[in-house]
Order: sequence, then structure tokens, then C-alpha cells
Amino acid sequence: QVRLVESGGGLVQPGDSLRLACVASERTFGTMAWFRQAPGKEREFVASHTSSGGIGYYGDSVKDRFTISRDNAKKTLYLQMNSLKPEDTAVYVCAARWNRLVGVPRVSHFEFWGQGTQVTVSS
Repeated sequence: QVRLVESGGGLVQPGDSLRLACVASERTFGTMAWFRQAPGKEREFVASHTSSGGIGYYGDSVKDRFTISRDNAKKTLYLQMNSLKPEDTAVYVCAARWNRLVGVPRVSHFEFWGQGTQVTVSS
């Protein structure tokens, strides 16, 4: 059965860096992505990675600070987060779909979801 398991969350100070990982039971997903959800807010798109060509998209609030990558051999999706801000505080969730997606992802585009990992940015 398809499983996505996130790790790497924690408590950090503003300006710090953190790397999240999502280990998948399958490595043949066309597109994988990170979303985040803070209390009282809608689930927000963070970044996506499409295997063919390594195409990625980023949400406006994280562009130039976050970098998404995938290691197919390890069946792992990563999110490198730099210059973290308090507004980045949220549960970060990994998502995947079998078919490749071209364009900015939306929640409805994905078939599989992980349980999430908490990221808290506070001084």
C-alpha cells in the first residue's frame, strides 16, 4: 500500500534552516509536493517536484528560501528550508500522485498524503 512518511520537523529560531524528508513506499510518482497548514488556515501549497526534467514550482511566500529535491534511489523527497520565519510555522505534509503534473499544484491534484511533521519557528 502507498505510504508517505515525513520527518525533520522541529522547533527553530527565525533565520535558521531545516530540512524535511518524505520517504515513500514507491519511487515512481510523477509529481510529489509539499503543502503546509497552520491552525485556522487552508492547506497551502509550498513546493512541488515533477520527475521528468526535475521541474519544480514554489509558492510565492517561500520562493528563494526553500528548495525541493528528490532522491529516487532512496525514495525520498526533501524540502530544504532556509531563512525561516515565524509565518512558516505549520504542519508540513507530503503529497504524491502517479501521473506527472504540469503547472502549479492544488490539493485536489494529489492522490496520496502523509501525516505531516510540525515545524515551529519562534524566538
